[in-house]
Amino acid sequence: MSTETKKAHDPDARGVRLVVVLLSLTVVSGLIDAVSYLGLGHVFTANMTGNVVVFGFAAAGAPGFSIPHTSTSLACFLVGAAAGGRIAGRYGGGSRRTWARVTLTAEAVFVGASAVVAFVAPGATGTTYALIALTAFAMGLRNATVRKLGVPDLTTTVLTMTLTGLASDSAAGDGSGHRSPRRTAAVLAMLAGATLGAWLVIHHGLGIPLLLAALLAGVLAVATSGRE
Repeated sequence: MSTETKKAHDPDARGVRLVVVLLSLTVVSGLIDAVSYLGLGHVFTANMTGNVVVFGFAAAGAPGFSIPHTSTSLACFLVGAAAGGRIAGRYGGGSRRTWARVTLTAEAVFVGASAVVAFVAPGATGTTYALIALTAFAMGLRNATVRKLGVPDLTTTVLTMTLTGLASDSAAGDGSGHRSPRRTAAVLAMLAGATLGAWLVIHHGLGIPLLLAALLAGVLAVATSGRE
C-alpha cells in the first residue's frame, strides 16, 4: 500500500498538524490571560504558575489582588483538568484527531459562553466570577489534553521551560539548537496573543477577545489532525 493510500485511510493524517494547532492555541492562551489579568482583577485563568504567585500576593494583602478571584480560577482549572483526564481516559486509546476535536470543541463552547456573558451582562454582579470560572475550566480541560498528547515544547500556556530550552540549547549554551524554531514560535505566539488581547481589552472590552478566542478554538477543533 502506498504512502498516499495509507494517509487516505488514516483519520489522524487528515487536517492541520498538531504542532500548528498547539501554536495557535498558544495565541488563544495569550488572549485569555489578557482578558483575565487586565479585565477580571489581576487573575490568570490560563497560566496557573502565575496564578499561584498571584494568590500569594493576595494572601499577603497586596492591593489589587483578590483571594476569592484567584481561588475560583484555581478551583475551576483543576476541575477542568480532571474532566480533561476523563476525556483522555475515554478517547486516549483511539484516534488522536477525535480526542483533540472533542476537547477543542468543549473549549470553544465554554469560552464562547464566557463571551456571551461578557456581552450580555458586562456590569452585572457575578459576571467576573462567571468569566473566571468558564475560562479557567476551559483552560484546565485543554491543558490536561495537551499534557497527555505529549507534543514536546508546546504546553500552550507556560513558557518557562521553553525559554530555558532556547537559552540552554543556544550557541551560548550547548550549541545544539534542538527544537529552537518550535520554541521560538511558541514564545512569539504567546506574545502575539497577549498583545492582541490587551489591545482589544483596552479599546473594546472583554467580549470581543473572548469571542475571538472561542472562534479560533472552534476552527481548530474542525481542522486538527492527530499528527504531530
